[in-house]
Amino acid sequence: MKIIAKNKKALHDYFILEKIEAGVELKGTEVKSIRKGNINIKDSWCSFKNGEIFANNVHISAYENGNIFNSDPKREKKLLIHKKEISKLYGQFKQNGYSIVVLSVYLDKKWIKFEIALCKGKKIYDKREAKAKKESERKIQRALKERLQNY
Repeated sequence: MKIIAKNKKALHDYFILEKIEAGVELKGTEVKSIRKGNINIKDSWCSFKNGEIFANNVHISAYENGNIFNSDPKREKKLLIHKKEISKLYGQFKQNGYSIVVLSVYLDKKWIKFEIALCKGKKIYDKREAKAKKESERKIQRALKERLQNY
């Protein structure tokens, strides 16, 4: 499994409740561009239409050698998930007011997969709390490392 892109902003802005692996419907030049690493999922999110789920705001740069076959870089990408999972996600999404975001894009053998997550938005004080906790863990790790080096 080779990770191509990660959405670090989502980890900062949301509490991750449930992660799901999803295939994605792409065109040929998009696949080539993703394999080269030309993808940005920073502000991506998912929406529902006619019982299907789509990834929005996923920017796949145009492939240099694709000329007329290149598609719109920000077009909606259809995610390939079982109907039961889609209906479960849709129920939680509508009922509780959660968001669905793209966390990462990776190669699984020869297939390109998106990892999407059901998320709850963080408040500003939650972000400060998480930052303080992370900083304290770093200090502890530094102190332990320093102590081990002294022995």
